[in-house]
Amino acid sequence: MSGWMFLLLAILSSAAMTLVLKAFKTEGTNRYAIILGNYITCVIVGFFLLPDRSVILQARSLTLLCGVIGGALFVLSLVLMQLSIGTNGAILTAAFSRLGLVVPLLVSIFLFAENPAPLQIIGLVLVLVAMWVINGKDESSKTVRPLLLIFVLLGGGLSDTMAKIFSYCGNQAQDSLYIFIVFLTATIVTTGLLLLEGKKTGRYGTWKDYLAGIAVGIPNYFSASFLLKSLNQIPAYIAYTVFSTGVLLLITILSMILFREKPGKRQMAGLGIIIISLVLLNI
Repeated sequence: MSGWMFLLLAILSSAAMTLVLKAFKTEGTNRYAIILGNYITCVIVGFFLLPDRSVILQARSLTLLCGVIGGALFVLSLVLMQLSIGTNGAILTAAFSRLGLVVPLLVSIFLFAENPAPLQIIGLVLVLVAMWVINGKDESSKTVRPLLLIFVLLGGGLSDTMAKIFSYCGNQAQDSLYIFIVFLTATIVTTGLLLLEGKKTGRYGTWKDYLAGIAVGIPNYFSASFLLKSLNQIPAYIAYTVFSTGVLLLITILSMILFREKPGKRQMAGLGIIIISLVLLNI
């Protein structure tokens, strides 16, 4: 299969994850049930796709550390996305989630001494402009909690940052194990959160919540998998540009068609700036 086909599958999988969260948004149930179902699915899929399952007992210290921290950040990111989709809609949530790549870029500059190109600096400036435009008020804007969008950006960005740290400092032979540990840690953390929430509310989720989690988990896992496969055949700066903008545009179009979301004028302008900034940041 060609790298472009893998990239297309990655875009479809990532967009499906966000839209499933939107479609299965429920009231009065345990909000962590869907997320737990998602991570359990990822753990099961990841376990069976390990090239050698005996490697689980041979995990290096850095693999374990990065995996555990990455798993906790995965939970934080998905919880923030779930909260934001319910108030700010899928379009803006997806946009700010994609903009999270600003965080690993800044970490690369200050931690790994990677110097951004002039176009990337322009992209960073445009990110700030987009935030100001979207957070502004107009009559058609429906953004309820703009600060939550910033947290979505930071949550997704920190998750990507941990993956970059592992790819820079870790052992590439344990990439699959790292992903497995990430999802296993996320499952454990989410289970604790679900039990705490259930103790307060007396609700531990419904079977529909867990089925929704499975529906989210499958595209969640394969989005990462397909993207990695595409990177083996397509230059990274092209793959990431097409992936980020493709996911954002697909979610925007489908949300307008399926969920009747109508971004305001400032939001549409902000989305346009975000698309430009994403291209510049990935060049």
